[in-house]
Amino acid sequence: MNIDSIQNGIVIDHITAGRGMELYDLLNLGALDVSIAIIKNVSSRKMGKKDIIKIDADIPVDLDVIGYVDPNATINIIRDGVLVEKKSLSLPERLVNVLKCKNPRCISSTEQELDHIFKLTDKEHKLYRCVYCETKAN
Repeated sequence: MNIDSIQNGIVIDHITAGRGMELYDLLNLGALDVSIAIIKNVSSRKMGKKDIIKIDADIPVDLDVIGYVDPNATINIIRDGVLVEKKSLSLPERLVNVLKCKNPRCISSTEQELDHIFKLTDKEHKLYRCVYCETKAN
């Protein structure tokens, strides 16, 4: 398989194998009119297998979403074919409009304009709770 290198854009690397499509959906990459490569189950010495997403455009991406899906992923910024910046991630403390509260009595379920905000309450178990009603995120 031959995937071209990108000249200006972003490479999301070291995604846990099988999580690339979830990240693609949460970042809403399907709505972009740019070349995007999703490479699944790539051999990796460090991880065994991994997924990679290459975006052939210099666009902003939500690092909190990437950190939520896979805090071990890395972000590589490419300009003029050269790696200019590499970012490591961690679990975000807050998620805004990434998850939706499942509690039908939560104010975020009834008030359409209200942001869905979740706070990290247990880093070890990657547990987030709604800031309004304390319901666990799934």
